[in-house]
Formats: sequence, C-alpha cells, structure tokens
Amino acid sequence: MDPENIPRKAVVYIGSQELAKISSLLPSNRKRSMIVHSLIKSLGLMDADSSGKRRLQVVTPRKATYRDLAVYHTRDYLDFVLNSSKSDSAETDGGFSINAEFGLEDDCPPFPGLAQYVQIVGGATLTAVSALQQDLTDIAMCWDGGRHHARKSQASGFCYVADCILAILAFKRNLPRVPSQSTDAAIPISVQKPRIMYLDLDLHFSDAVSEAFYSPKSLSPTPQILTLSIHHAAPGFFPPSERSQLPDVCSPDFDPFTLSIPLRQGASNTTYSTIWPIVEQVKNTFKPDYIVIQCGVDALAGDPCSTFNWSLGEEEGSLGWCIERILAQWTGKKLLLGGGGYNSPNAARAWSYLTSIALESPLSLATEIPDHAGFPLYAPSFTLDVPAGNMSDHNTQEYLTSIKSCFDKVLVALHSRLNP
Repeated sequence: MDPENIPRKAVVYIGSQELAKISSLLPSNRKRSMIVHSLIKSLGLMDADSSGKRRLQVVTPRKATYRDLAVYHTRDYLDFVLNSSKSDSAETDGGFSINAEFGLEDDCPPFPGLAQYVQIVGGATLTAVSALQQDLTDIAMCWDGGRHHARKSQASGFCYVADCILAILAFKRNLPRVPSQSTDAAIPISVQKPRIMYLDLDLHFSDAVSEAFYSPKSLSPTPQILTLSIHHAAPGFFPPSERSQLPDVCSPDFDPFTLSIPLRQGASNTTYSTIWPIVEQVKNTFKPDYIVIQCGVDALAGDPCSTFNWSLGEEEGSLGWCIERILAQWTGKKLLLGGGGYNSPNAARAWSYLTSIALESPLSLATEIPDHAGFPLYAPSFTLDVPAGNMSDHNTQEYLTSIKSCFDKVLVALHSRLNP
C-alpha cells in the first residue's frame, strides 16, 4: 500500500461539557475554556467527516483521584484544596489567612468549584497521557492543561494543579509492553527507560516544572527528563527564578537537563526562527520518546501582557510554524497542553489553528469565524489570524548570537552526560 494512503491514527482531543464548564471558572481565564472548545467545534474540526487527513477523536476526561494528585502534590495541600468547604472561600485564624499557606491569595484566589477544577484538569491531562501510553495515538491535546506554575504545596501564577509535572512523572513510569509470545519468565526483558522532553512556549518561565526536575549534581546514568523553556525574562517580570536565565556551563549549579532561552521584549517570528535550530539540536541530542509541549499563547501579539510580537502563522518562526515542525518532523509521541493566554478569542484562534495542524490540514488564517454563540467576541477582523505586533524587537543579532554561543557549550555538556 502507498504510504500516503495508510490510515493514520486519530488525534486524541480531551474535551467534555463538564471540563469546559469547570475550567471556565478559573478566575484568570473566566469562560475561556468554553470559548476555545466552541470555536474548535464550530470550525468543524471535531466532525467525523472532517476533510483533515487525520481524524479528531474526542475523549472525555476522567477525574484525577487523590492518589493521582499525590504523586506530586503534598497531602496537606490536597486535603485543603479538595475540601470545598475550606478552599472555596478565604478562612482566617486570628487575622492570619490559612489560604496564604497554600498560595490561595492574590493571583490564585480560592473560588467556588476549585476542588472539581483541580481534579478534572489534572485528570484531563492524565487522560491524554494514557492515550499516548496505550498507543491509541501519537498526538494528544488538552488545551485546559499546561498549568506550569503550580508547586507541590502551593498554587501560583493562576495555576492550582501541577498537571505538566504529573504528566511527565506518568510518562517516566511508563512500562513497555511485554510481547504476548514471551512465556518464559526466566528470559530477561531489556527495559529502555523512556526519555521525556518538556518544551515550554509560554511567555512566562516554567518555574515549577523546571525546578521540579532540576538536579545539578545528579549522576543518573540514564537521565530521563529534559526541560527547555523559551520565555521572557526581565527584572520584576513573573516569575522570579535563577533558572530562567541562560544556562552557565561553568557554574556549579549548571544542569544540562534544565535549560532556558530567555528572550527580550518584542520577540518576533524572526527571533524564534533564529533560535529554533538550537531547539532542534537539543532535541536531536536528547532523543526523547515523549515530547510535552506547553503551548501558552500569551506570547502572541494582542495579548494583554503586551510583551512579544509573535504571530500565529504562517510565516517562518511563527507559533504555527514551530508546532508544525514538531508534529510533522520530530519522532516520538507528542502531548500538546494549553497554558497562559489572556485574550480569550485569540487563545481560541491559536488552539483551533494548532488543532488543524495536528490533523495535517492547516486552516487558512483568512478563515472566517463561523456564526456561533461566541461570534461577537472576534471583532473587528472575524478571521482566524493573530497577526504579528509592531513593537521594537530588542532581541538584537548580538544577543541572539550570545544565545547560540551559550548553547554550543550546553550541547557539548549534554552530549557528554548522555554518552559517558
């Protein structure tokens, strides 16, 4: 049979009315989930007879159990956030906010439905992981996931559940199937531990994820996890972290498996196309079996963060261009997660477009927004495109060259650790 005619596995899409309803309660992104899922549906991407080369299989997420969440989160934190009578509203004891202990204040206020939110968003991402592990697909997406700031015992940065970390840990525990014909228990089976690469495209540094797996003195002979975050970093910009800077190979704190590419204000498609070969080289050196891509869209132009000029597509270096290369050219199974994005219609545009790329039939950026309940939100253009911004790009050629020089050394160190 012609390879072009071989049926491809469906792309798994995690979604349900319950997931959209509960995710839409998130204080930082109210109603965003419903806006995203409704646009994807109205564009026909969920239709069984879609013209895409691949079919989209919508899978209803399961709720994460206490045990699922306790793989990473502390019991004190879970006992609090999963108890709706405690977590739905602030409690004080002698003027001290009990919620503050768990980060449930300021940018992470408690809200009605928090317990259900933690369980269903955590479970949604783990449902996508299971689909990949069970070989039901090689691409799964959960746009309600990607909460990369949540810590073991604290909510942070609009994130209440560490679904990215839970996904990586689940992939790490992946056990290869034993061939059914192997009946002799005495025959040893060679087990290759899977490697997981976490790539974060959000405007903000993936502090919780990167720091969870940071280990400068680790001497493990088979490193399994590599994190690479591409983000904005500047004094006073959230989140503050030493790990958000360019790695220093000469530092005693250097870990070749915890990497960052900090970009300056105004980063554009040109900026991303310039640094993308570095991303490819890291991937080629590490050779991951699973790739988790956090597709936060607050780096796109038009986001209230107003920091980068990045566009949705189709130009080289755009978000769509990067994702298309990952999905079409990288080996390994891919998990696409959501993340930041505070212009909800643009988040819906972006994740709809990335969904169409996964189906191998990218929508035209000139596609008109279909008439549906959210239609008025897409004024004034009423098209799919999120065009580039026009602020000054401070990522000079000199700065980009310094990034390349830094990673030339990082890649040598990475290769050395992987090939002792």
